[in-house]
Amino acid sequence: MWWQSVIGVVAGLALVWTGLVGCLYYLGRKQDNPTRFSDVLRLLPDVLVLVRRLASDRTLPRGVRVRLAILMGYLVFPIDLVPDFIPVIGYADDAIVLALALRSVARIAGNEALERHWPGTPAGLLTVKRLANIPNSISR
Repeated sequence: MWWQSVIGVVAGLALVWTGLVGCLYYLGRKQDNPTRFSDVLRLLPDVLVLVRRLASDRTLPRGVRVRLAILMGYLVFPIDLVPDFIPVIGYADDAIVLALALRSVARIAGNEALERHWPGTPAGLLTVKRLANIPNSISR
């Protein structure tokens, strides 16, 4: 049935989201100025808005939109590197691909584009920049 596929996709996205929140919370606690857990919970919706805004920004290089399209295609496509029915590691490949794609997009787009399109808090933007190894200057 088609609804089983929808439930599978939603469950997969929920697991990837949970893994990312856990990683971001852990990284935030390791920093000198730890990120509050509420900021970490808010980070994923902000990242999704950032991805949508970056994908629709025609002033950015075409490679940004191509990478985002490939990322969405990979996440939607039912065949993965590691099958999703394998507990825990089944969704790990999705989380890794997501993190690598966001890191690549963030590095290409640069500071100015990230700051212009970021909808969340400065602390959330700082966390995204740290994950992408981008200098931490925030001009907000």
